[in-house]
Amino acid sequence: MDFLTLFLAYLCFVLAVTALLCLCSGREESFLMRSVHRANQVLSLVVPNQLQRVTHRALHSLFHTRSCWFVTLQLALQAAVFGEYTWEVFMYCWEQQFHLLLLLLPYLLLAGNVCCLLLCSWADPGVITKSNQAALVKVYAYDGVMFQRGTVCPTCCLEKPARSKHCRVCGTCVHRFDHHCVWVNNCIGACNARYFLLLLLSLTATATALSATTAALLTHLVLLSDMLHSTYLDAQGHEHPVGLLFLVQHLFLTFPRIVFMLGFVILLTLILGGYSCFSLYLAFTNQTTNEWCKSRKFGGSQHLPSQPPSYRNIYSKGIWRNLKEIFKPPTLLERKKRT
Repeated sequence: MDFLTLFLAYLCFVLAVTALLCLCSGREESFLMRSVHRANQVLSLVVPNQLQRVTHRALHSLFHTRSCWFVTLQLALQAAVFGEYTWEVFMYCWEQQFHLLLLLLPYLLLAGNVCCLLLCSWADPGVITKSNQAALVKVYAYDGVMFQRGTVCPTCCLEKPARSKHCRVCGTCVHRFDHHCVWVNNCIGACNARYFLLLLLSLTATATALSATTAALLTHLVLLSDMLHSTYLDAQGHEHPVGLLFLVQHLFLTFPRIVFMLGFVILLTLILGGYSCFSLYLAFTNQTTNEWCKSRKFGGSQHLPSQPPSYRNIYSKGIWRNLKEIFKPPTLLERKKRT
């Protein structure tokens, strides 16, 4: 049991670090990157210069240039999880006569999130060019606080439309910029935000379905063996009733790969579920991740005359219209009709 506890703690640590990397990878000045820079300064005293240069190039290539590494990693993780699910969980469930629709549901969800992943990766997020800049400037109003009229991007040499931002990774300005996602190797903007939201929801649903099916199988096997009413002998020869810790240890020793997969997908469900709830909150309130992060620097709507105006979200039009805007981004023509 000590080994199992350490193993679960290690798994939680790995997934927490992965989630932190996902949240911070798009921001060069994040707490994570500042910590990496400080750690690099300390390690530079003992690490050879050549190894430092190789590490710096690797990190820069990983987080500050477009790379398919995280997309490949995501697909590899899905292949590993579904390989184990197909090889053991599906076969055991089939032998125990589980309903076929329940067993096929994870595969259907997998097909959906792979489609969303491809669409999100290949779709134009809303790149601002000389040909569409004049029209995009008129889509959203400038709030005068976070987005100022007349601001010119020094890299693209174009006036920034409201709610846009220059992505240093892609090297372009993106309309209604949300964030740059390394897991899809693309920016999330006005034109592919719907695919990203569907990708998050389908990934969460897939992990939930895998967790529920695997947990149902293990529970069924425990009830079938009547293990809850059994006893065991400890090292001193004393008899004890089977408890939860003994049961978990027994399942881990009997079905190590299944329990490993179950622990992984449960933690993944919690992480993806939390991120999906946050993304839904942003969609319901018509905010982007970029705007939400920047709004933390401002206070509420009340401010003193001597202070600069505080940020207020002027883009929210109600939950239904906000969601509609995610799945059907507004154009200049539609905005003129509304006004």
